[in-house]
Amino acid sequence: MESLIIKSDRLVQFVNTNFVRYLYSNIEWNNRLIGIVGAKGTGKTTLLLQHIKQQFTDKSKCLYISLDDIWFVTHSLSELVEQFYLLGGTHLFLDEVHKYKNWDIEIKNIYDSYNSINIVFTGSSMLEIFEAFVDFSRRVIVYELRGMSFREFLQYEYNIVFNTYSLPEILNNHRNIVFEIVNKVKIIPAFKNYLEYGYYPYYKESLPTYPFRVEQAINKTLKEDIPAIENIEYATILKIRKLLGTIAEMVPFTPNITSLSATIEVGRHALVKYLYLLDKAGIIQCINEPNPTIQTLSKPQKVYLENTNIINSLAFDNKNEGNIRETFFANQLRARHKVNTAQNGDFTIDGKFVFEVGGKNKSNSQIKNIKNSYIAADNIETGFANKIPLWLFGFLY
Repeated sequence: MESLIIKSDRLVQFVNTNFVRYLYSNIEWNNRLIGIVGAKGTGKTTLLLQHIKQQFTDKSKCLYISLDDIWFVTHSLSELVEQFYLLGGTHLFLDEVHKYKNWDIEIKNIYDSYNSINIVFTGSSMLEIFEAFVDFSRRVIVYELRGMSFREFLQYEYNIVFNTYSLPEILNNHRNIVFEIVNKVKIIPAFKNYLEYGYYPYYKESLPTYPFRVEQAINKTLKEDIPAIENIEYATILKIRKLLGTIAEMVPFTPNITSLSATIEVGRHALVKYLYLLDKAGIIQCINEPNPTIQTLSKPQKVYLENTNIINSLAFDNKNEGNIRETFFANQLRARHKVNTAQNGDFTIDGKFVFEVGGKNKSNSQIKNIKNSYIAADNIETGFANKIPLWLFGFLY
């Protein structure tokens, strides 16, 4: 256990607290059982270490552990907790729980047996936390950490702090909001940079190698995270990789389930499952109809890569400007709202707002007779009436 304490102290000592993700202030840290899920690379580990550094003057009371540590080859989590409890520990921060076999059972037992220990755990966005904690649905609080919003990127990159805005605030007051923002930063160049490399915080470690690191993170998710949660064979992983490659090349992508099944040589049911897994893993976005019928219930109407940085990494030679815009819009809105396809327009938000996404010259011809309809327009600093700058939807979180 001594080696784990040394590692924990070292990581906490060197973590940077100058920039803290949006989720930090939303977490009820006093709760005894907290789960934080998210795609690989969004900053879950950093969030835990920052909390320890900022909130615990007595570091002997807390311990950060990654459950894929080699220590657990010959030791159990329960064994560690008993030692930690006897030393007077009160707060455990467990990272990468999906890498530990039967993690849910052991954490449940720890929760029941040690009333004085608080647990915060992180895991893949694929984890069905409430299924694992069916008996604790009223006690465990689960949060999702997404990649950086455009607003966060501006703070991280330029050290400029902006407020978040609700969707109604943006729709009703976008001109005044924009005025406050564009006076502080050249917004269009900054937005282009964000679309290329601003979603995952680790871009600052090495910008030239960032696209390759994004691809590596995706490959690691396919090879490690998905098999750790779903009982699938290596041959299935190869088919999922082939599916992802097909999606990256065919943008914007409206899936034809029959032809796509033939392309990757799997049945319809398996294909839909693979799409679901990739969506849960934070690699693609599956967008469904607002009111699906029996025929459309099992398949998404549109499929996008999860964020524009993945487009830059996987579809480098086949980037489509319209697809990039729609990917950004869907990605940012999904953090706070229900996003569906629209019969007229590109997206329906929360079942009541219709959006058409396009360039600066985009007209409202497709949505002019639709109530509560708006244009999210790229390459404009400020909008007018129902035409709103696309970049402003990056201020929702």
